[in-house]
Amino acid sequence: MNVTLWGVRGSIPCPGPTTVRYGGNTLCLEFRYGPSNRLVIVDAGSGIRPLGVELMKTDFPHGPIDAKILFSHTHWDHIMGFPFFTPIFIPTTKLGIYGPVTFEEDTLESVIGGQLQYRYFPVTMAELSAQMTYHRLQETVLNFEDDLVVKTKYLNHPITCLGYRFEHEGKVIVTLFDHEPFRNLFATEVDHPDHDPEIFEEGEKAAREENARIDAFMAGADVVLHDAQYTQKEYLKGRKGWGHSSMEWAINAAARSGVKKLVLIHHDPERTDDQLDELQNTYQRAIQARSAPGRPVLEFVFAREGMVL
Repeated sequence: MNVTLWGVRGSIPCPGPTTVRYGGNTLCLEFRYGPSNRLVIVDAGSGIRPLGVELMKTDFPHGPIDAKILFSHTHWDHIMGFPFFTPIFIPTTKLGIYGPVTFEEDTLESVIGGQLQYRYFPVTMAELSAQMTYHRLQETVLNFEDDLVVKTKYLNHPITCLGYRFEHEGKVIVTLFDHEPFRNLFATEVDHPDHDPEIFEEGEKAAREENARIDAFMAGADVVLHDAQYTQKEYLKGRKGWGHSSMEWAINAAARSGVKKLVLIHHDPERTDDQLDELQNTYQRAIQARSAPGRPVLEFVFAREGMVL
């Protein structure tokens, strides 16, 4: 299995001189597997545009493009590149499009394709040439060609969001984009007049159980790509409830889950290359200092555009 990162930022594209090394495109991941080099794409942020250009150079000359696109969720930074994905304008292209939808009255096709209206874009969904089928997802297990098993898991985000666990020939890759650790929604100070010890404990139990399920979902993975938009200090200072994790949380969760390699992704658009370099060094030193003698040290890195795993 090979993974190529075409977009690693969160929230909004941020091209410029301070984001050259890590990249400024929003999330898009190219996943290749099996003897036929089958193609799965995760999310269609602005990074899917250069991926489409590359596919037209490398894949299209050898036959029609046949791929699956898996959406973690339908927030704009994860779907905004879809109208600029060149293969959707090619009649021979075949795309299976998968993902969750939050509101029952909306279909996945209407949410993704809603961008392709004349009020926003010069081409409408009805004018696209590619052959596309849409599949609404919940927590499930998918079996794709060449023995690829894809498991899905609900994440903690303001709208329905899925993590993906790819299993193929004994190897495992997990994506946890746009995820915030579960917390007690009934927490109040002990001396608060609304504090109820029984309800408080139920909230604590529910949060522990959900976080344990996320740990189990990535347990033993060879590679985990985990949302890490904030530092813990930033997260605690007004970012709770925004649907994103801290770097410290992601590192600790990966360590206790036996992950072999952790890739921190969904970088804050305000985060510069130099700041990411500094954070990489800081956390790397902390991991080595706290690692038990004789035990493997968690390998981790910040995601960069063009990175191949």
